[in-house]
Amino acid sequence: MLYKSAVLKDIVNRYQVMQGRRVLYVPGFDTHGLPIEQKALAALKGRDQDSLNPMEIRKLARDFAMKAVASQTKGFKEYAIMGDWSNRYLTLDPEYEASQLEVFKEMVVRGYIYRQNKPVYWSPSSRTALAEAELEYNASHVSTSVYVKFPLTAESAERLGSTEEVDALIWTTTPWTLPANCAIAVHQDMDYVLVRVSHETMPDYQLLIGKDRLAAIVELLPVGSTVAVVRGFKGSDLEGLTYTSVLRNKVCKLLLADYVTSDSGTGLVHTAPGHGKEDYELGLAHSIDVYSPVDDCGRFTSQAGSALEGKDVLSEGNATVIGMLVSSNKLLAKAEFTHSYPYDWRTNKPIIQRATPQWFADVKDLKNAACESLETVRIVPESGRRRLESFVRGRSEWCISRQRVWGVPIPVLYNEQSGEPLLTAESIDHIIGTIRANGGTDAWWTLPVAALVHPQYCANGETYVKGTDTMDVWFDSGTSWKLLEKRAASGEKGAFADLYLEGSDQHRGWFQSSLLTSNAVRGVAPYKALVTHGFTLDEQGRKMSKSIGNTLAPSQVIDGGKDKKLEPAYGVDLLRLVVGSTDYTQDVSFGPTIFASFGDTIRKIRGTLRFLLGNLSGFTPEMEVSFEQLPAIDQYMLHELYHFKKSATAAFNKYEFFRATQALNHFTNTTLSAFYFDVCKDRLYASSSSSLERRSAQTVLRHILINYTTTLAPVTCHLAEETWEFSKEMRGQFGSDVFSVMQEKWGQTHEIWHNPALAEDWQVLRKIRSLANRAIEAARKDKLVGSPLEAELDIYVPLGSGLGRLLKNYEQDLSQVCITSKASVHELGDFGVAETSGEAFEQTDNVAAFGKESKTTIVCRRSPLHKCPRCWNFHSVADSTLCRRCDDVMMTSLPQQ
Repeated sequence: MLYKSAVLKDIVNRYQVMQGRRVLYVPGFDTHGLPIEQKALAALKGRDQDSLNPMEIRKLARDFAMKAVASQTKGFKEYAIMGDWSNRYLTLDPEYEASQLEVFKEMVVRGYIYRQNKPVYWSPSSRTALAEAELEYNASHVSTSVYVKFPLTAESAERLGSTEEVDALIWTTTPWTLPANCAIAVHQDMDYVLVRVSHETMPDYQLLIGKDRLAAIVELLPVGSTVAVVRGFKGSDLEGLTYTSVLRNKVCKLLLADYVTSDSGTGLVHTAPGHGKEDYELGLAHSIDVYSPVDDCGRFTSQAGSALEGKDVLSEGNATVIGMLVSSNKLLAKAEFTHSYPYDWRTNKPIIQRATPQWFADVKDLKNAACESLETVRIVPESGRRRLESFVRGRSEWCISRQRVWGVPIPVLYNEQSGEPLLTAESIDHIIGTIRANGGTDAWWTLPVAALVHPQYCANGETYVKGTDTMDVWFDSGTSWKLLEKRAASGEKGAFADLYLEGSDQHRGWFQSSLLTSNAVRGVAPYKALVTHGFTLDEQGRKMSKSIGNTLAPSQVIDGGKDKKLEPAYGVDLLRLVVGSTDYTQDVSFGPTIFASFGDTIRKIRGTLRFLLGNLSGFTPEMEVSFEQLPAIDQYMLHELYHFKKSATAAFNKYEFFRATQALNHFTNTTLSAFYFDVCKDRLYASSSSSLERRSAQTVLRHILINYTTTLAPVTCHLAEETWEFSKEMRGQFGSDVFSVMQEKWGQTHEIWHNPALAEDWQVLRKIRSLANRAIEAARKDKLVGSPLEAELDIYVPLGSGLGRLLKNYEQDLSQVCITSKASVHELGDFGVAETSGEAFEQTDNVAAFGKESKTTIVCRRSPLHKCPRCWNFHSVADSTLCRRCDDVMMTSLPQQ
């Protein structure tokens, strides 16, 4: 993914440079965060990680990050990424960290930052809180779901009209959260029923369940059970009923909640405010304490009781909870349940929701303005707009604190006596100044707390301790727009960056965090345009993954494998061509077969460039022919060149690079190789170097070379530079001797070349060429002719039709167009049976021209003349003698006596 993003950015930058714009591209690297810290610690190989102090961990992580930066920089340079590498930025740079803290301060001042003890996504495997953007969902996760009976108090059972015990039945896929149960939620408008369950082998019992879930619950009961509805209720009738919370032995209430549905479960929802966001909101509305007896490692604490203390909640703890339910006769049923479940995207292990005191950015009051600021942003593909907006609108907060040491500290001090946080503009400014003066955020860990406390807070006799949380790395990268602010004009409004480009996963990450922080501080989106690309797949359509073992290193494509026959070295231009030729907005498959195919493509392009360079050798400004003097076929070719360049320009402007390369491939194969090069070879190889016909063709070839090479330059930059170097002498003579092709002007076509009427004529002539080729091929199969130059053509068409008039007008060009030694046009009515005797072959078809089809017959016969040994045309009157044209050329080229 790194090389894909980098190459796409480079294509944009190179194109903009060739448009004459000054491009500021400063490469940057995200160097903080949990993944780097984990990889650095993994290198300890058995040493007790818990014995390391923060600065030891930070040094290990910094060293690892700098090695990764050096390696990636080397790779980017190998991919020919054009950038100011000597001034690249790192998020660990002291000045970057200080700028990030300035953004944080502004968000504090504007009221966007707050601290709260509430459930967050917690990774036991990483021992830190995570944001939504750091989750991956495993659709094959298997949980043990349980149906649990919670006994109502006698008073509540009586409210339901029962003098017997009544159990409220709940369903959950997270049995380990039951020790934290604080309430049961019901929907006020749903129908509920009290039912009596009977079975000959067990005492009767009563359950309170949702009416719509009754049929599903009956299927869970033992065979032979009978169920009778005692009476019904509305959910609103159940509000305030009390029950004894299983495993807590605490009396709790039934509460009304809008999120309860009858789609699954029992219609009564187990509520643990310490382990769910909706649960938390419900508990907050009813002043229920947040209770979460789980520690940082995902193990039960002593609050959960001695039977559970120290057990991992997702494994042994879960099983123990279920065992306790069985022994207390509170488990009605259990089942394996496969569903989508969030995993830590770095460790690929399941996460939990757990209440801990964390720092948050308030997105609730920010997201509407953020989405409105996207209205002026150009987004490619457009579907990315809906995706990004849905992620922004779908969240109300952003957990920005992480329980790690490798990162930028949240600059908060806590009152040692009261625990209250000190987070004011003055305090943060003082901390930023101290960090700047001491070379970066290491100062937070190395300096005494007294050095970090603003003097005005020291005078009151209060003492403070440093916070231990660091910032989410998305906050790091999300403030990179601050770098551009320093380069912007004073008071400049609007976005600082013209373009952000990354993978589609960044809709949840960098794109979103940048949007939120920029709107919070400046009230605008940080970018004018947003381009996203899909993922890289293997040739079987599977996402490339190290765990699968289907990744393909870019270096292997560039340099080849050990066996060059099986794994050839294609060079970096091919890698760039593959990226630039595929619809990057979708997931794209890469692999050996695809690279081999593109190898053929790039060889075709190189062959085209060799033809152009070879035939322009010695061409000077004095030899150029004005547009008005060019033969019709050459004017037509400039028309095609004009529209090819126009298509490529439009594609690049829309960031649709693959359409530009498609246009180039079509121009290469269909317009040049299959037509113009074929047609003009005779003039180039056999005509006099001073002749108008040869110079006309060379004039066109020169324009093609310039526009063809500049179109290639943003994508296959090495090949374009190589071509420019070979054409240096010729270009110098024409007054264009720039150092690099990147300094050449992009658009070098002229409006005068645009000639639709001429193009329509030549589209018809190319149809005649196709029909002629069918007749020639028939003659070749019968061995009447070998080369098309051995053939003569008679073309029969209604001369009074538009097609007939066109062919008569271009009759002298038809032999050149069809690559034959002669071609003549006749009235269709003159065609007779004798024309198709054993010495001739004919093809007939309806040819469309000027809105009307005309019957056309082409007869191919062998020329009665002889092959000229110089031009190979059958124009010679005798064997082994020059034709008249070649004789004239040879005579004029002889030295004067």
